[in-house]
Amino acid sequence: MGETLQTLGVYWPKLIAQTVNFGIVLFILWKFAYRPVLTMLEQRRQRVAEAMQNAEKAKEELAKADSARQEIMNQANQQAAKLIEEARAAAARVQEQETQKAIAAAKDIVEKAQQATEAEHARMLAELRREVGRLVVNTTGKVIGRTLTPDDQKRLSDDATRELAA
Repeated sequence: MGETLQTLGVYWPKLIAQTVNFGIVLFILWKFAYRPVLTMLEQRRQRVAEAMQNAEKAKEELAKADSARQEIMNQANQQAAKLIEEARAAAARVQEQETQKAIAAAKDIVEKAQQATEAEHARMLAELRREVGRLVVNTTGKVIGRTLTPDDQKRLSDDATRELAA
């Protein structure tokens, strides 16, 4: 058997030396190349997962803000409708001159309610834009793994605000 292996070019001392060399090279590669690469990939996977969670949170906050805005608008519309009905009932009970005054007062109240609703809507949109801009800057900073300069933060915030306005 030993002669057959030697005939095939297999020499035990060389085979053992090559096996030991291969084991050493394999250990060094595993220790200094493979493990750090795996660690880096795991850290990147975690950063991507965090970014996805932050994006989902921002989406949820946007939905909450939108539902709150819709609720405020519905309440304002209900109040405006209620005020109009009250003005109409009062107008029916008074003379023609008082009717004109009541209608004018109701229109004024409706305009104020609409202005208040529009002002609240504009305020909420501005607040939402600021919050989304802040979240975009934070998320971008986390995704790219470095601290953004104030110019980068402003640019990203402005871009996010323009996208929301569109």
